[in-house]
Amino acid sequence: MTAAPVLDPQRTALVLIDLMDRVVALPLEPLKGPEVLARSEELAAAFRSAGALVVLIRVERPSVAEQPPGSGLVAGLRRDGDLEIVKRTIGGFHGTGLDERLRERGIRTLVFGGVSTNLGVESTARAAADLGYELVFVADAMSAFTAAEHEASVRLDFPRLGTVVTASQVRLATD
Repeated sequence: MTAAPVLDPQRTALVLIDLMDRVVALPLEPLKGPEVLARSEELAAAFRSAGALVVLIRVERPSVAEQPPGSGLVAGLRRDGDLEIVKRTIGGFHGTGLDERLRERGIRTLVFGGVSTNLGVESTARAAADLGYELVFVADAMSAFTAAEHEASVRLDFPRLGTVVTASQVRLATD
C-alpha cells in the first residue's frame, strides 16, 4: 500500500458497493460482511462530516418479478444527501446514470469499498478508470467470496488503477 492522498471532499465521493442484507450475510473472506459494513459505515460518517458525497450502489436482478429478500440497502446505511444507485449488471456505471450524476457534482475522485472486491467493486472501478476518475481503494473495507479473490484484486489489479489504502489512511482535507 502506498501513501494515501489528502482528498478534497468537494471533489471526492465514497462509493460503497452492494451493502445489502443478503450480500453482507454471505460467507465472505478475508473479512466477514459485518466487518466490511462496520468499516464502511465509519468511512461514510467521516465523508458526510467533511461534506463529501456518499454513493451507495446496490444490485437488482434483471427480468425477475420480485427481488429476493434482503435486496435493499442495510437498514440505516443511507442518510439524507447520499446518492443511491441501482445497478442491474456487475458494475455500477452501465445504464445507471452514475457518471452524469457524479460529473454534475464536480466529483473527480472515487474511494471504493464494499462487496465483492473482485466483482462489483472491481467492475465499477474499471469503468471509473476508463471514464477518467482518480481511484482510491480501501482494502480493509471490502471483501470477496475467497481471500484469494480479494487479494488478487487488492495486490495485482487495484494498484494499476489507483491507490490502495486502509481505512485508517483515508484523509479528507479540512478547510
